Amino acid sequence: MTTLAQSIEGNNPLLNIGIFALFVIVTLVVVFRASRNTKTASDYYAAGRSFSGPQNGTAIAGDYLSAASFLGIAGAIAVYGYDGFLYSIGFLVAWLVALLLVAELLRNTGKFTMGDVLAFRMRQRPVRAAAATSTMAVSFFYLLAQMAGAGALVSLLLGIEGDFGQAVVICVVGVVMILYVLVGGMKGTTWVQIIKAALLIAGTFAMTVWVLGRYGLNFSELLGAAVERSPDGDSMPNPGAKYGVSEASKIDFLSLGIALVLGTAGLPHVLMRFYTVPTAKEARRSVVWAIALIGLFYLFTLVLGYGAAAIVGSDTISKAPGGENSAAPLLAEALGGPLLLGFIAAVAFATILAVVAGLTITASASFAHDVYVNVIKRGKIDNKNTEVKVARITACVIGVVAIIGGILAKDQNVAFLVALAFAVAASANLPTILYSLFWKRFNTSGALWSIYGGLAVTLVLIVFSPAVSGTEKSMITSVDFHWFPLQNPGLVSIPVSFFLGWLGTVLSKEHLEDKHKEMEVRSLTGAGAEKA
Repeated sequence: MTTLAQSIEGNNPLLNIGIFALFVIVTLVVVFRASRNTKTASDYYAAGRSFSGPQNGTAIAGDYLSAASFLGIAGAIAVYGYDGFLYSIGFLVAWLVALLLVAELLRNTGKFTMGDVLAFRMRQRPVRAAAATSTMAVSFFYLLAQMAGAGALVSLLLGIEGDFGQAVVICVVGVVMILYVLVGGMKGTTWVQIIKAALLIAGTFAMTVWVLGRYGLNFSELLGAAVERSPDGDSMPNPGAKYGVSEASKIDFLSLGIALVLGTAGLPHVLMRFYTVPTAKEARRSVVWAIALIGLFYLFTLVLGYGAAAIVGSDTISKAPGGENSAAPLLAEALGGPLLLGFIAAVAFATILAVVAGLTITASASFAHDVYVNVIKRGKIDNKNTEVKVARITACVIGVVAIIGGILAKDQNVAFLVALAFAVAASANLPTILYSLFWKRFNTSGALWSIYGGLAVTLVLIVFSPAVSGTEKSMITSVDFHWFPLQNPGLVSIPVSFFLGWLGTVLSKEHLEDKHKEMEVRSLTGAGAEKA
C-alpha cells in the first residue's frame, strides 16, 4: 500500500522529521527545567498546585484535543459533512457537565486522584482499589488507541512503510513519553500540553484563515464549493450521511453521544488536571478557558473539514491511505506545500505525545497513591520520596506495556478503543463520583457495585458488539459472535451502572450520612482543601 507521504506530490519526509525533532528537543528542554522543583508527591502529581486557571485551561485543551479530534473530526466533516460535525458537539457539550457538576467540587474534596474523593467518606482500601482499577482500565484503552494511532499516522506522514517501521515509530513515541513523565512529572507534562495546545490552535487558525481567504472570507461560498465538489453534494450540509442511514444508526449515534458527553467528566486524566490549581475558583476558570479554546478549535475544524472537501475532494480523501485522517494533511499540502504539511505533521505528533504523557502520569499516580500507599502500605510509608519513586517505576512499566500494546494493536480499529475508554469512564467513574458528591445515603457497597459492575457490563457489551465482530469494519472480520446491536454500549451500560450504584447502596446496612455532611461542606466551600 502506498503511503500518504508518497501520494502527496512534493512531500519531504526529512523536513517532517526535522520539525518533529525540533519539537521534541524544545519540549524536553522545558521538561528538564520544570523538573528542578519536582521533589514531593504534590509536585509530581499536582505540579505543586502552582498553575493558574488560564494556564491549566490551556493544558486541559492540550490534554483533551487528541489526534482523533484534530485529524478525525476534520476528516469526518470532509467526508460526511454535517454528521461529521456531530462529534465536535458531543465533545464540547461534555465540558458543561464537567464545569457544572465536577470541577470545583472535585478540587475541594480530593487531593491527587479520583480515589481520594471516593475514599473521603467510605472504607479506604476497597474503594481505592476499585477506583485504581477503573482508572487503569480507562487509561490503558485510551493509551492503546493513541499509540496505535501514532504508529499509523506518523508512519503515513513520514513515508515509513511496513510493520517494522510502524513499530519503531511507536517505540519512539513511548520512550519520549516516558522521559516526559519520569523527569518532569505533572509540571513538565503540563508545559508540554500548553505548548502543544498553542501549536495546535495557531496551526488550525492559520489554515482556517487561509481556507476562508480563498473564498473571500465567506463561509457560505466555501460550503457551496464543498457541495459542488462532493459526489453526493446534497448530503454535505444536511444530516443523515452517516447516522441517518437507518433507525439502528440513529440509536447508535445516541449511544455514542451519551458516552462522549458523560464520559469526559469521568476521564481520569482530565479529572486529575483540576488538582494542579491552587483554589476551586481557579479550577472553575480552568474549565471556562478549556471550553473557550476547545470550542474555538472545533469551529476551526468545521472550516478545515469543508475546506478539505472543497479543495482536495472527499473522494480523494476517502481513497487516500489513512482515509478520513488524511484530510488535514492533504489540505495542508494543497495550501502551503511541504512546509505547512511538515508543521501539521509535527502538530499531530505533538498531539499524541501530550495526550499519552497525561494518561501515563494519571495511571502511575493512581497506582502509587491509591494502591501502593493506601491499600498495600495502609497509608504508612517511611519516606515521603518513596511514593514518587513508585510512581516513576510505574510510569516506566506503563510505558513499556503501552509500547507493546500499541505495536500489537496497530492494525485494530482505533475508534473502537477510544469509544471503549469513554464508555468505561461514563459507566464506571461518573455515576460513582456523582453519587458520592450528591447522595448522602451512598456507601462503600454502592461504590463497588457501580465501579466494578459498570466496568464489567461495558466490557461484555463491547466484546459482543459489531465493533468487535460481525461486520467488514469490525476488529475481527473472520468470525461473528455479536449479539449486542450497538457499536457503543453507553445507552445501556451507563443507566445500568447508575442502577447498580443505587441497588448496592440500599442493600447494604452501612450508613455514612454524617461523613457526607462534612464532605458536602468541604466540596461547596473549599474548607480544608488547601491542607490536602
